[in-house]
Amino acid sequence: MAAVSSYARAFPSFECRSEPDFSGSLPHPKAGVRFSGKYNSGSNRSQVYGLSSLIFRFPPNFVRQLSIKARRNCSNIGVAQVVAASWSNNQAGPEFTPAANAVDSSASAAVTSIGITAGDEEVAVVENADCNDQNVQIKGSTGVKYASFLNSDGSVAIHAGERLGRGIVTDAITTPVVNTSAYFFNKTSDLIDFKEKRRASFEYGRYGNPTTVVLEEKISALEGAESTLIVASGMCASTVMFLALVPAGGHIVTTTDCYRKTRVFIETILPKMGITATVIDPADMGTLELTLNQKKVDLFFTESPTNPFLRCVDIELVSKLCREKGALVCIDGTFATPLNQKALALGADLVVHSATKFLGGHNDVLAGCISGPEKLVSVIRNLHHILGGALNPNAAYLIIRGMKTLHLRVQQQNSTALRMAEILEAHPKVKHVYYPGLPSHPEYHLAKKQMTGFGGVVSFEVDGDLLTTAKFVDALRIPYIAPSFGGCESIVDQPAIMSYWDLSQSDRAKYGILDNLVRFSFGVEDFDDVKADVLQALDSI
Repeated sequence: MAAVSSYARAFPSFECRSEPDFSGSLPHPKAGVRFSGKYNSGSNRSQVYGLSSLIFRFPPNFVRQLSIKARRNCSNIGVAQVVAASWSNNQAGPEFTPAANAVDSSASAAVTSIGITAGDEEVAVVENADCNDQNVQIKGSTGVKYASFLNSDGSVAIHAGERLGRGIVTDAITTPVVNTSAYFFNKTSDLIDFKEKRRASFEYGRYGNPTTVVLEEKISALEGAESTLIVASGMCASTVMFLALVPAGGHIVTTTDCYRKTRVFIETILPKMGITATVIDPADMGTLELTLNQKKVDLFFTESPTNPFLRCVDIELVSKLCREKGALVCIDGTFATPLNQKALALGADLVVHSATKFLGGHNDVLAGCISGPEKLVSVIRNLHHILGGALNPNAAYLIIRGMKTLHLRVQQQNSTALRMAEILEAHPKVKHVYYPGLPSHPEYHLAKKQMTGFGGVVSFEVDGDLLTTAKFVDALRIPYIAPSFGGCESIVDQPAIMSYWDLSQSDRAKYGILDNLVRFSFGVEDFDDVKADVLQALDSI
């Protein structure tokens, strides 16, 4: 057929791709339909499940050749609706667009042509795009999977959520930051379509954002998860997970060694809802089995490795025992990162991370994430939409950027930490070293089995008291004294002071926190510089 404008003659037919997959398994409390960070290595990524809009992927110079007016209209992207055609699997209503009418719910329909306008200007045409009634898919799309050309976690961390397309129309290499608090509808019938689940939209900033969806898809790809929820902090991720999955009067099992604020939440907040907890040693599978047999356990939650003693839990065994009794398993993998440990592949139902740490990797952003099957993540997401704690899209961009060097940073941190742990263990002024990569670690063989690297954090006890240990910390010149870990810059802290100073020495000792304990997060500085700095500081005490 004849082209409808000079733009159609100037460019070949458009390649179309789908928006990110959105689930319909559990209703959105307000929005009804949402985008999801779902990633399934076995799925055809060119398909849209349910009802959606197709987004056109422009040839490289197309946007630059739009009129000034059209570019202005395109500059503030909402839900990536720029020059998009709406499609519906249901019978079209009287107010549906021609593009929506083009899809027949009972059979495949051929789209003869779609005229697309920007401002007053008709700019493009798509010819002969075949669709079917279940999966809107453009003829000739390849459905390329990540696994077909990205063979390492390093490549996935760089390209997942971006290289095969994202829900934002742009030819930029980097993902744009979509700063918006809400998303508009062109007319009331569009809003009704959305409310009745025939149209996709985030609706409101608390329910989603195109930039954060890219991050969610990237993390899902690394974890091998169906879905990921990104939230405002690691504690936000853990607490909303507890509240969403453990019923009032429920029971959880957790471990003795864990992040203190998580312990405080379990001991002081959950009991207000009648939720009780059994606390076990990370290696005590006997007590876990006994508890599973005697109580109705709803959830097993632990870190692996733990904070600050880097204990490891047998994720595969725990998952097997809990699954037999109908209990969920959630692993906090912050210290491991998805590169060193795949908790979901080992059998866990969910994995959480403080993305503030290794994922962001630059000590400049707070965030947390929860990954797992869509059925579970949707439950957590729905409560998250009520409670708030949404991640700012600018923060999401910082983590997207940070993850592009994740594999390089983690490789360096793994290497430096292991070498320094060996040096520290042999040093006469160090009494004990806690690091899963050392044969002296109680879970060394387990760590070798379920981890590919042992992480960038080493804890150790200096041969001295509180003041001697503080003198060592103050003598260090490279690391910052700060309460975090996982970034490019090395960080050191004395937990007795940094995290437990409000407790007496005897109360700290109940948690194993001695005055001479040091937690050292190794950054990406040159190993020889770090080694010299640590040895010089030890020599000073």
